[in-house]
Amino acid sequence: MSRKYFTKMENESVDDVIFGQAKHPVKLGWDQRAGYGNVYPNIKVAPAEGSEESVDGLEATSKNIAFAACARAADIGLPAIQIEMEHVQQQSISREASERCTAVTAEQLEELHDKYGTRCSMMSTIADMREEENGLRGSEFDVAMDESFEACAENGASMLCIETIGGKVVSDYGIQRGDVRAILYGIGVLGSIDMEYMWTKIVDIANRNNITPGGDTDCAQANTAMFLAGGLTSKNVSHTVAAMSRAMAGARSLVAIECGATGPTKDCGYENPIVKSIAGVPICAEGKNATCAHADLMGNLTAAVCDVWSNESVYNREEMGGPTPGVWLQSLGYECALMNTATKIGTNKQLRDTYVLADKYRDPQGVILAYDNAYQIGEAIVAEGEDIYLRSRAAALKSIELINEAVDQKRIYLTRFERDTMDSAQNTFNQLPDDQDKFIKMCIKRYGRKVKDHDPSQYEL
Repeated sequence: MSRKYFTKMENESVDDVIFGQAKHPVKLGWDQRAGYGNVYPNIKVAPAEGSEESVDGLEATSKNIAFAACARAADIGLPAIQIEMEHVQQQSISREASERCTAVTAEQLEELHDKYGTRCSMMSTIADMREEENGLRGSEFDVAMDESFEACAENGASMLCIETIGGKVVSDYGIQRGDVRAILYGIGVLGSIDMEYMWTKIVDIANRNNITPGGDTDCAQANTAMFLAGGLTSKNVSHTVAAMSRAMAGARSLVAIECGATGPTKDCGYENPIVKSIAGVPICAEGKNATCAHADLMGNLTAAVCDVWSNESVYNREEMGGPTPGVWLQSLGYECALMNTATKIGTNKQLRDTYVLADKYRDPQGVILAYDNAYQIGEAIVAEGEDIYLRSRAAALKSIELINEAVDQKRIYLTRFERDTMDSAQNTFNQLPDDQDKFIKMCIKRYGRKVKDHDPSQYEL
């Protein structure tokens, strides 16, 4: 399938963007429906995390986790669930492990559906184990990932997802140094190029197996900036730089949809409101029920426009004395019930806006990911057509404009460090060339020397 660029917003109005409803809803799995009016919970599991288990052990752990989740779903009467399995270590992206772990999880979900009528689906996420210095294209890991995608698709997965890492070595350099030109090159250009390479393959595998190509997240880059920016007292990375990085990530993660992905997208893509605003696809999100993973400042806001609600990560915690999968799923189910009830009684827009206002002005990142501002960033992206550089730069500049508006309205305050950082970034973006080829040549010359692991040939540059 050839790439179809978005040059206009699929959602005609910002008010159309809301939780549980998508312009282009998706059917998947066992009678599962995303974006048709209801939000359903996604419990993320990674049975190989932190272990060196054999394939037999991984299979047994996967079955136990799926059984526990399905038993709790039936016990509390959840109408719909999704299990996401992350294949997170080298051993777990082997074809045999993917086949067996996927198959036993799918078996439990199918049984839950057949016995209780619960709408079910399974998201299979393959970890991106590639390394730029050893080859992003055609490397041993690249081939192993393709094989794992095939194995999941053939053994019961409802949808395929990934967190691609293209451009990470350059964006890491930029995030560490506050170099927004490097971040723009790493996320907006290199990340977008690598996304097209990966998602052309993933969509093909999904279509051949009659399952759903879901979506991507910029975990490797924009989430790095968000995590390093941290909470209110952290100063390792500027929060305004983190906000700009996330805006650029919206343009980058959109590429999966342009290559044929349909959503639901992955939960840890905090840029998903931008993607949904543009493309009208259902999205998965995480927030207040994902506190096991990290401390962010947007735990309520992220629920505002989600179609699938996730906990972020659950491993085999029962053996470690921590919460079981069923406990996490129950918490997610309560939040989904609140959203779905609001939709039924007609208070969904009030709930959406309450979610947003709880967090919108706590941090610059919340400002630009609130659905109304995410929509404006989407408009800036599509206005630049097919130019991956210009649309990413436009997203960053729009994020700066939106933060400045919030400051002028006295909704948010910036420290001197944040103000100086953002003003410097704006000057840098405005001074960059308007020609994509000139920008890329400039960056290759600069970062090909400064970032030792960066290999432009891996992006056909």
